[in-house]
Amino acid sequence: MNITSLRTFQSTFIFFTVFGLAVALGQTNTWLNVCDFGASGSKFETVAVTREGSKQITVKNAGDFKVGQGVMVSKASPRFTGGKLWGPRKDYAKSRPVGDLVQMRGYDGSAGSWVVYVLDVPAGTSHTFRWTDDLGRTWHEKTPITGDWQPLGGGIEVRFGKHDWESGYTATFIARDQLITTIEKIEGNTLTLKDAAARAVKDAVVRHNDTVALQSAVDRAIKEKKNVFVPVGNYRLSGPVMVSNAAAIVIEGQNAPGTVLDLSEGEGSCFHVKGGTDVTLRNFSMVGHMGFDESDRAGVMRTLGGTAVWGFYFKHCNAVGISNTERVLVENCHARRMSAECFYSAGSSRRGTQEPRSYSRAITYLRCSVVDCARNAFNNNDMAENTSVLQCRIVDVGGCTWEGASRFVRFIGNYVRNSGTVAMGNIRSRAEHFEQLGSAQHIVADNVFEGRTCYGGRPGGYIVRATDGATQVIVRNNLFVNYNSCGIEVIAGGDERSLPTSNCTIAGNIMDMTAIGEPSRARTAIHVASSDVIVNDNQVYTRGACDTNVTAIRLTEPAINLIVHDNLLRNCGEGIASDTAYSVVGEVVDPTSFIVRRGRIPLERRLSHRYRGWNVAWFRGAKPDGASVIESFDPETLCFKLKQPREMKVGDRFEVFAPSANWNLHDNTITGCAQPVAFTSHGSDTSLFRDNLIERGGATNATQAIVTTGRFKSIGNHITGFD
Repeated sequence: MNITSLRTFQSTFIFFTVFGLAVALGQTNTWLNVCDFGASGSKFETVAVTREGSKQITVKNAGDFKVGQGVMVSKASPRFTGGKLWGPRKDYAKSRPVGDLVQMRGYDGSAGSWVVYVLDVPAGTSHTFRWTDDLGRTWHEKTPITGDWQPLGGGIEVRFGKHDWESGYTATFIARDQLITTIEKIEGNTLTLKDAAARAVKDAVVRHNDTVALQSAVDRAIKEKKNVFVPVGNYRLSGPVMVSNAAAIVIEGQNAPGTVLDLSEGEGSCFHVKGGTDVTLRNFSMVGHMGFDESDRAGVMRTLGGTAVWGFYFKHCNAVGISNTERVLVENCHARRMSAECFYSAGSSRRGTQEPRSYSRAITYLRCSVVDCARNAFNNNDMAENTSVLQCRIVDVGGCTWEGASRFVRFIGNYVRNSGTVAMGNIRSRAEHFEQLGSAQHIVADNVFEGRTCYGGRPGGYIVRATDGATQVIVRNNLFVNYNSCGIEVIAGGDERSLPTSNCTIAGNIMDMTAIGEPSRARTAIHVASSDVIVNDNQVYTRGACDTNVTAIRLTEPAINLIVHDNLLRNCGEGIASDTAYSVVGEVVDPTSFIVRRGRIPLERRLSHRYRGWNVAWFRGAKPDGASVIESFDPETLCFKLKQPREMKVGDRFEVFAPSANWNLHDNTITGCAQPVAFTSHGSDTSLFRDNLIERGGATNATQAIVTTGRFKSIGNHITGFD
């Protein structure tokens, strides 16, 4: 018996031992069984004949259907739902009901049981639209907007109303044909339903729908302060089971492999936990309807009109959603083929010294897995506190492995392969309360990352990344196995919406960057472009010959206060390298003042150096164009003020660098690298490279141990084997 089977056996044995003891003591009334509320747990389905306007359907086989049970009947109720209009970039991430601005008609189900129509009107005066019915994989050619009914194919037509279409918009519609209803009578092979079919078909499919039964059991348990037991079975869901305002509840499956919540025909979450104090979900498998091979369809669409249109909005399923529940434990739950953020939290949070009445104070995912899913595995879209992802398995996930702006997060002991970034930060706010109480504090430790990063079905990118306001981040003691993508990145973020990242430690990681079974990609093991970072005691290497596509450690100015020590770097193209970040002028205020528009230079916090006395290197095109000294930076207006006037233009590129960078790079061992050290940034009087061992090793193409174009002090280094 393997360790997983043993644990499953032990968990089941313990549960039934406790349950049996409760029976002996007459305490079984603390648990409710969903079967007592009409849940079938059955995968049975059959073909049926429906008649338009009739509640009676004739099934090929009545099977195990019972009066009072919920059912789903395909092809019986064709309709358009969820019509929305997505605005242009100035209204980013906003949508509204489409109303009469765009109308659809003619859907009869023959185009498919679940079809999403996206009508895309590009900005301009041509008044044309293009459309897709496969979530952006293929687009039908642009067609003039006439204002009359226009065919899309298969009998479906669209009509555009009067609107300022020249601004660019995208309209979305969901076409579904499923009838969700309840059995009221069974006579032989005739089922009488609560609701009538809207369409006559000869090949409708009738399936169980256990949503209402499970919901009834959960509602009763919350009301009576009991728990819910779900026996082995396949429980089809049409929508979420709500766990609302529970004081304390445990919802437990008999065992994870055999207790399946099946959302393959439904929408929303398997469980949506909302409010309340203490909720435990344990021992479930959860199945949706979009896998890793459809991650491109679930992702953001490249529309020409409206923006922030994501495919999973329209074919939405996820395992667990959490909102403002104080404590949640999700244990031994395993999700497959989810289109959206699989385990997801969104709710209120503290704002500096202000504390809301209810918010998530502790969320733990223990021994869970996310495999073959289209988007994120774990995601907190809030500042929830004390989220822990522990001993989980994440494989073939088309979005982020973890994405969180949350506070006090632990991502520990997990296994990750062929999945997206462990993303910390992305806060997109410069609100002052984030300086009073920071966010995105993370410990990423003792994990195994194998193979490569993959996001949206495409390989590449960093697997561990802190950016845009993350603070107090520790990345330690992780193993990277045959890693053919970038490893760890800590970058400040130069976005005008974000505070910089800072105060991070990267320590004790062993990073095997060997490419196995596929061409070697250009990749960096550790990249630091934020201030106040320590990088120590890491091993970065490739097996065999030097791989010139690999940079072991890259440091980017204008980061200050960097300590890089006691790292072992072997057989990489570059050992330690430095470069610079730049931004461009967005607005010239006066001859000494300008506002930044875009780029990667951090827009500093209120409590910071504010670039006082820092240097500016100017460029026109790719050519140097003089230097300036900064008098101050205003973190509210994002305005730089120079000590002396200068002729500036919108679009001018500039770099900034500190008079004292405080880089201390010492006691590193670099061997077998084609270019062991390359400093191509400005440097300063406190940029020190000291007491390092640089050895040529087996690098046949290494010509120079150290290349320096900036101001770096090389002290006490031992260099051997170079010509």
